[in-house]
Amino acid sequence: MKIKEVMNQGVISVDENTTPIEAFEKMYENGVRRLFIVDDKGLPTGVISHTNLLDTLNQLDKTSKGNKDITVTDIMSTKIITINAQEDIKNAANLMLRADVSGLLAIDAKKPVGVITKTDICRLVAASLLVPK
Repeated sequence: MKIKEVMNQGVISVDENTTPIEAFEKMYENGVRRLFIVDDKGLPTGVISHTNLLDTLNQLDKTSKGNKDITVTDIMSTKIITINAQEDIKNAANLMLRADVSGLLAIDAKKPVGVITKTDICRLVAASLLVPK
């Protein structure tokens, strides 16, 4: 099975000037656990996870520094791991395990087209195990 058959279509992103609270709201509105940060040309420059964002917001609440003093670029990871959407789902699973990440940016012709996550793969496995024989 190909990644493109399982991945979440489209990429939810924010620009580099987005505050952590705005990023959290975008995650909540879209039901996602990671956002890609894009530059003014729309190219991905980083990624931020739900966990990293919550940790940051928690730390900001404990300090006198306000949420508007930082942007997602201050807390994002610049390590974006991509995989071709045409590849087999097994390759995505292996890459996630080797890289110790929970999601990959799926690309096609060097353009982001979706996201594949460990949750997507678990759903696929669970569905195949639950099929009556």
